[in-house]
Amino acid sequence: MKNILMYLEKTREQFPDNIAVADDVTAFSYNELLSQSEKIGTCLLKPGRRNRPIAVYIERSPKCVSALLGVIASGNFYVILDTYMPLARVRSIFETLNPAAVITDFEHSGPAAELCTDIPVFYYEEMIKMKRDKEGLSVIRNKMVDTDPAYALYTSGSTGRPKGTVVSHRALISYTDWFIQSFDISEKTVFGSQTPLYFSMSVSDLYGALRTGARYQIIPKKLFSFPADLIKYMNSCKINTIYWVPSALSIVANWDTFSYVRPLYLLKVMFAGEVMPNKQLNYWRHHFPDLLYANLFGPTETTDICCYYILDREFQDDESLPIGYACDNCDLLIIDDEGKESDQGELLVKGSFLADGYYNDPEKTSAVFIQNPLNPSYPEIVYKTGDLVSRQRTGELKYLGRKDFQIKHMGYRIELGEIEAAVSAIDKIRSCVCIYDSGPDKIILVYEGRIKRDLLAENIRNRIPAYMCPEEYIRVRQMPYNANGKIDRNYLKQHYKELS
Repeated sequence: MKNILMYLEKTREQFPDNIAVADDVTAFSYNELLSQSEKIGTCLLKPGRRNRPIAVYIERSPKCVSALLGVIASGNFYVILDTYMPLARVRSIFETLNPAAVITDFEHSGPAAELCTDIPVFYYEEMIKMKRDKEGLSVIRNKMVDTDPAYALYTSGSTGRPKGTVVSHRALISYTDWFIQSFDISEKTVFGSQTPLYFSMSVSDLYGALRTGARYQIIPKKLFSFPADLIKYMNSCKINTIYWVPSALSIVANWDTFSYVRPLYLLKVMFAGEVMPNKQLNYWRHHFPDLLYANLFGPTETTDICCYYILDREFQDDESLPIGYACDNCDLLIIDDEGKESDQGELLVKGSFLADGYYNDPEKTSAVFIQNPLNPSYPEIVYKTGDLVSRQRTGELKYLGRKDFQIKHMGYRIELGEIEAAVSAIDKIRSCVCIYDSGPDKIILVYEGRIKRDLLAENIRNRIPAYMCPEEYIRVRQMPYNANGKIDRNYLKQHYKELS
């Protein structure tokens, strides 16, 4: 089993009529999904073209899923583009990507034509009318190996310049092996998908579903602004498993949604992408103590996750959740500033989950995909996450923050995440972000919640040392969120003065 499509074909044999992927408009069975992907793959067949990037410019939907699988069937790898992102950003991605083709639909023909003046454009509606070239697809399949790329996901990174993380079939298969086994994913699972397909978290529930015969139900984005309607939608689709960013879970808690409507089928709640505040998580646990709750942690460069913690005890509102232990077939190292193994320092990851690097960017690749500093004897690549962690006496890992979130203020080294954890536990605080402005050497707290500044400051002083207390407080009506559903820290850092 060297190709992710081989698993999907096996699923079709077992559950041909199961719904594979659906939204509020369309639903495809496994039979329909594979049939469409083979037609799309046929359209992309070209002698001698293999392992080239093909961009998919279609909104998150069942037809987008069939398009990305069609790209894989053609022997190439897909790059999902956000149809709402500015065209200037798409062009900046194309500068390094230089895609062999773009798949879009009639709805997005205008922007696609503007973007693709010298790139072949294929339209979904025309591709699915094609006759399948089974022989041609078979020839391509026989040439494929497990180290071929399956996809590349573009993220902005700390500089704002897009970088494309290339993930192979081997990494995708190895990672989803762990995910499926650890969370008992089966044909009875109904995922309620929150994350965009260009975000690494989508890899877990999408391919976890496609490999097992589960249902991947795409939840309309607008419902996350109306928590009661969101829960009603989950009930109508009989969603029993969710894997969301903490901001999405927190919205449900902040509006006391379960006093009005309750999920009827939910069994598993997983979250990743940012720190989950315990106050909001405890709201969920108070109302549904018997559900499985899991804190997943990892960067795009490890396919999605490298360590995890299934909650097995109670936590106070002001405590931090552990990020747990290494996933199976994934190893974690902690390195201090001198490159030596330590119980506190930067997290490094090794194993089959690792991406191959950044597309057309050897400089950034070599900076973080490095030789294992603890192994001088043979080539062994590890990934420098930039995350600071500590190993607890129990063996669990605790997340301390990003290296670039660590500041030196008034002579002290401070983790901004520690301040955020303390503030999040305060009554009436819905969400918060700490920003550091190095010019005036000032810590700024941006928060959402109905609490007076003086009372908030007093509460903070009772929870953290004086040198960690913010110098400026900015209350916002609603936090800005990025396209992945996470709080947009970059926006706040750039525009906090305008909000004050």
